[in-house]
Parts: sequence; C-alpha cells; structure tokens
Amino acid sequence: MRYAETGFNLEIDLSTGNIERVETDPKLMELHLGGLGTAARIIWERVPPEVGPFDPENLLIFSTGLLCGTAAPGINRTIVNTISPVTNYLAHSMMGGYFSAEMKFAGYDKFIFSGKSSKLVYLYVNNDHVEIRDASHLKGKGAQLTAEMIRNELGDPNIQVASIGLAGENRVFTASIEHSHSSASRGPAPVMGDKNLKAVAVRGTKDVHVANPEEFFEMSFKSLRSIGVNPNVGDWMAYTWNDGFHTDNFSWGNARVRRKGYWSPEVQEDWKQLTRRYLNRKTGCYNCLKECKLSIQLPDKPAYGAKCFSKVYWHLAAFESLDFTWEVLGITQEYGLDNFSTPATVAYAMELFEEGVLTLADLPDFPLNNKERYLYLIDKIVKREGIGDILADGSWAASRAIGRGAEKYEHNCIKKFEQLPLKLAKVNMPYFLMFSTGEKINITQIQGSYPQDPLKNPEKRKKYCDGWIAAPQRFKEFYMAWEPRTEPDLKTACHICDWNEAIHYLDDAFGTCAFVSSFRGQFGGKVAYHIYNYPKYFNLATGLNLDSQDMWQIARRNRNLVRAISISRGLTRDQENPPEDHWKIRLPEEEQQVLSMYYEFKGWTNEGVPTKPTMDKLELGFVADELIRRGHIAGDETNVYEETTTYPEPTDEELDASVFAATQKMSMEQGGG
Repeated sequence: MRYAETGFNLEIDLSTGNIERVETDPKLMELHLGGLGTAARIIWERVPPEVGPFDPENLLIFSTGLLCGTAAPGINRTIVNTISPVTNYLAHSMMGGYFSAEMKFAGYDKFIFSGKSSKLVYLYVNNDHVEIRDASHLKGKGAQLTAEMIRNELGDPNIQVASIGLAGENRVFTASIEHSHSSASRGPAPVMGDKNLKAVAVRGTKDVHVANPEEFFEMSFKSLRSIGVNPNVGDWMAYTWNDGFHTDNFSWGNARVRRKGYWSPEVQEDWKQLTRRYLNRKTGCYNCLKECKLSIQLPDKPAYGAKCFSKVYWHLAAFESLDFTWEVLGITQEYGLDNFSTPATVAYAMELFEEGVLTLADLPDFPLNNKERYLYLIDKIVKREGIGDILADGSWAASRAIGRGAEKYEHNCIKKFEQLPLKLAKVNMPYFLMFSTGEKINITQIQGSYPQDPLKNPEKRKKYCDGWIAAPQRFKEFYMAWEPRTEPDLKTACHICDWNEAIHYLDDAFGTCAFVSSFRGQFGGKVAYHIYNYPKYFNLATGLNLDSQDMWQIARRNRNLVRAISISRGLTRDQENPPEDHWKIRLPEEEQQVLSMYYEFKGWTNEGVPTKPTMDKLELGFVADELIRRGHIAGDETNVYEETTTYPEPTDEELDASVFAATQKMSMEQGGG
C-alpha cells in the first residue's frame, strides 16, 4: 500500500485518445515529494528543449501535493506545470479550492496531458471511469458557466471542474485556468487551449491512506484549530477594510504613479459599503477554516470569486474608482484571464495610446470614456482582434511587435513576465536576488519567510525571536543583529533568499497554501507549516523517517531541477535583472557582486548553471550529464553548494507549544511592504 500518495498517474494522449493509469516509482516521492517536484522531474525527462510550448509533445500536468487530500489543514493546492509560451521555460502555477483533494479521492496524483485533440474536448474522471468527452457545445463559454454546464450534464453537483474561458481557447498568454474561486495563471491556460482541452472534471470517493492515521489526525486537528484563530495566517486582504497599504504604496497605471494619501476614512467607508452591497459570503478552500475568498455578485450578474491582489489591481491600473474592480473581475473570471498580468498589459496599452505610440488607427471605435476603454481592450485581447492579437502575448512581446518606440514603455517585466506594480526607493539585496533569480517569476511565490523590516526595540526583537519556532538559528541571529534603516550584508542576503525559496519549494511539493506557510512568515512569524514540523507530518503520513535537514535537501534538489530546465532552454545571467526603474536608486556593481555570491552559494557557475558536483550531491547527476552534453557546463567545475544547517531542531514539546502560541494575537509591527 502507498501512503500519502496514491501511487498512480493518469496519462492522457489527446491526439490518439489513449488513456493509461500508470503506477509511479515510490523512490521519486522520497526524492521530490510530489507536486512541482515530481512534475519537474517528468518534464525534464520527457520534454526536451527542442519541444516548444505549443508542440504536441509538450506536457500539461495537473498535480496534487503529497499531503493533499489528507487531514492536514490548508494543504489543498493543485499545481499546474507545462512549458510556458511566454518564457519557453517551466510554467508554474498553483490554485486553491477543492480540485487536488478530489483528484486524490479519485485515485490519482497527477493528470498528464500530451498531444492535441482535433476538436474541443473535456476530460471526465469518476474514480476508475475515465473518458474524453466532446466539448463543442462549450466553445466560447465562460469558465464558471462551463463548470456549471458540465456538472449539470453529468448530473453530479459535487464534481470539481477546472476550465478555461474564451481567453484560454484563443491562446491568450495572460489567460488563466479557473476552478471554484481560485485560478492557475501565468502560462498553463494557453497551452490547455492549444491542446483543445476545455476542462477537466473529476469526482472521487476513494480513501487516501496514511501510515499512522491516529497520530496524523491528532496533529492535523490541533493545527486546524490553530489556523482558524491565528491572525498571522490566511489572506488578510479578505478580512480588512483598510487597503491603504496597496493603494498608497503600489504604483497606479502602467506602474508609474504612487498616490500617497489616496486612502482616507471616507474611501474606506465607501469600500466597505460597496463590498457589503455585493458580498454573498466569504468562502475558503478544502479543509481550511480561513475564509480568504469573497463571493461577489453584482445585480443581474453571475457570482464570482475575488481573491488576493485581484481585488485591488484593476482600479489601480485604470485610475478608476473602487467599484470598477468589482465590475471588471466578473468579466475577466468568465473570460479566464489572469488579474495580475492582464491589467498590467492593458495599462501598458493605455500608456502607449496616451503617448501617441498607438493611435486611433490601431484602436478603431475606441471609446471616449476611460472605463469603457479598458473594457474595449480586454475584449480585443480575449478575442485576439486587431491590436488585441498583439497585446494577447503580454506586454513584453507586444512591445517588440509594435515597435515605434513601444519598448521603452514596457518597464515592469522580469524574464518577459509582468510583475506587481511595486516601484521602490533603494535597491534591497535580498529582494534583488529574489526578483532576479526566482524561476517562478512572481515575487509572492519567492518571498515570505523572513521579515521585511526589523523591530526597532531590541527587547521586542528578542521576544520575537524567542517565539520564532519556524526559523533556523542563523536567521534569528541575523534578525537580532539587524538594526532599523540598515540592510543585511550580501552574504546574509544570500541566506535569506535561499530560505525564502526553500520553504516555497516545500509548499509546492506538499501542496500547501502559502498563506498558511511560506508567504506569511514575514508577518508575525507564527506560520502553520515550516521546516521543523513538515518532517513530522511527512513521517506520520508516509511511514518514512526524515528530519529538517532532509527536507531542506529535497527543496534544494527540486530548486536545482527547475533551474536546469530553464538553463537548458536558454536562461542566461543577463536575464536575471529587474527593470532599470524597479528601484529609484540602483547599485549596479553591488548587484552583480551579490548575484555572483549567490550563484557560488547555490553551487552554480558564474553564469548561474548548476555544477556537476552540486547535481551529483543532489542525486541529479543524470541532469548534469545532459547539461554537459549540451554545452552548458564543462563538467570540470569544482564549485558545490554551501552546506547550511537547520540544527538544532526544536523538541516535540516546543513544536506542540508553538501550535497554541500561534493562536495568540501578535503585533504586526514587523510587517511593512
């Protein structure tokens, strides 16, 4: 019997219609856990660099995390990976909701799609019954409407559906896969559309087995209660009426203007009344007491889910009032559009028009009203009509296609991906490394374990560290030595970036929501999952015996495997650099110095390529051999990653005590942005 994982993947060849239930190698779970880790292994082995994003040989993989479907609370992410049409590197996305648990209950760890269907189809999985069904009647339908129609067609309201809207069908690069009130964006949806796969519907009623069920459940139940009352976890944007932090500090329009003082008591009251008018209810994801999603319904419109930064970005991008966001989100969710990249791209197009790069000849029948102009551009992008066909590839590609000087207005992309509209004062070296080297190309999936600012009072700082159970000892020492208005030294910056990434890579393998783990550590420190209790969950679930140092090694292994995929597809050092105006004050020599230090720290060459000794030590020697064969490394490099320690580990008693300590409300003074 396999524990935690089901031990089976579902392989679907959309070209031939062939479907196979394939047993997996249990050794891969020990090496990579699950989720992104095992998906990256599959993509490395089966999708060589010669395969493009829209080639039939490209894979689209829906993965459960290793602990999805178990009693562990807040572990409910579906991980979606493919080769991205935006970057030609690995696309990584995660969505919450109920889909991953349902996959496990149906008996599968992954759905792996290859080939292309000759017509629009959807996959239906009900335990051992699997079929590819015609979806011609769903063509052009909205993502949520598609899910509703499939459930009605199959006669089961409990079926979980992940679907694309018209944007995905038309291979819009900023499209998203929609499920419940969650979505998977930044690459996979246009590949899903290219494969003519409209949706995946799954229903399962099987058990998920763990090795030590009684102890595992007891630990999980304690954590569930703690998560429910812990103010330091969950998406605080769903709970607060005060959004002054984002509106005052993030940039408006095409990431150009900061409007300090925009948020006021009057604006906050308007926001509160507006939200209450449209709010159906708050909702959450599988096996989690946090209600981080808002079910919003405007008059005579279908309900949709507002989550995270999506409820802010549209009115910032458009310089519109708050109600514009509620209006546009219902439209973009049905179209299946990412609400990070799309508003950035539309704001970019608007700036091009204002600067005369785009004219009315490019924008026939362009409305006079600002709000209507944004809706016009959304419609053009989704339908790939006129200028929308160019903008549908995102702002980086659009700037090159438009020409006429459009490139200088594209100033918020890293590795061709739009970033959060956050332009700050002086370069911060830990964040420089995270923005530059992160393979996921989204700061929210890189940062989070280490606080953004030190507490001013040394006694409070000491108290904070004393209760900081999630942090290895060296980070407590870094934090105690960190004085306000100073920056960590370059070596400390390397450690901080490495830790932030390591915990995210574990979350991505276990299927954990970052709001109860990696992302929330910076705000209060008392997270539900961390390097010290992950091994206990893992051991009770699988019957194996790993400790915190083993977990760190798995994170390091998965990180280097993802890096190797990008390197093999053309990633170079010069691409690892945020836009020139990302910070007002840049330190180019110091930035390159810390980048070289980080590469050495990670066991990479000075061009950022993992060395043969590093990969051998991570049991990835076969990957290094291929990098040598393709000329990315010579093979005689001696650099290996720097060993770091997670010891001493807290005792079981200290871990148990921390669960209940996390329920005590802490000062958020060390927050900031």
